[in-house]
Amino acid sequence: MTKTHLPHAVSRLRTVRLEKSTRPFLARGGPHGERCGGCRLILSHCLCALRPVVPTRAGVCLLMAEHETLKPSNTGWLIADVVPDTMAFGWARTEVDPALLAVLADPQWQPYVVFPGEFVAPERVVTELLQVQEEDRAGSKRPLFILLDATWPEARKIFKKSPYLAHLPVLSLMPEQLSRYRLRRSKREENLCTSEVTALCLQLAGDTLAAQTLEAYLDVFTEHYLRAKLQQKLNWDDALHQRLRDLRLLASASSGIKQT
Repeated sequence: MTKTHLPHAVSRLRTVRLEKSTRPFLARGGPHGERCGGCRLILSHCLCALRPVVPTRAGVCLLMAEHETLKPSNTGWLIADVVPDTMAFGWARTEVDPALLAVLADPQWQPYVVFPGEFVAPERVVTELLQVQEEDRAGSKRPLFILLDATWPEARKIFKKSPYLAHLPVLSLMPEQLSRYRLRRSKREENLCTSEVTALCLQLAGDTLAAQTLEAYLDVFTEHYLRAKLQQKLNWDDALHQRLRDLRLLASASSGIKQT
């Protein structure tokens, strides 16, 4: 089922991280069971044939903790699969990538740091996007959602120790649903994974089809991941797979880009 795709931002960041590593990284399960380079799943459960690409007005900028790119369960990878304008940067306390600073200063973007408002000074917090009226969309800046892709303790550290983010508005989301993410445990059910948060941001920006597709893609990825872990066969014709196929067709029809 494997198909070849050009490496996206998270894939490239992973390659850099591996090149800097002093010892090989082995995902859980040890060296047995080769993983697909495109979706990080074992080959029998490869997801690449269903990868959707949905052009969006919004962009996504991932600030990733050191080991996130190496985790097969990381959902930032899914965002980069779906949203073409996804950028990814590794985070370090003592230095910042000049390319990240250039993105934040690019006049085409209106950056928002996505973070819970309860931990932020009230004057920085916004709950809606600036200039979202339909008549202003053509001339306004494109929203750029900055996601801190890390565990919750790491995300708080990144937020506090990144002075180059201090001048940016903080988008505080108030999701009504509980997380459906089943690949890592969280002490709080309302804590959404990075992909779920991004889907909410895309919905807020008016990129509804991309939001729905990312949600469906996460559901299918989770199914493949868990069935691979349990050594169970997949049902490629179940409701989850069919929903993703339908959304891929809609994306192809609306954008003129053939899904491969």
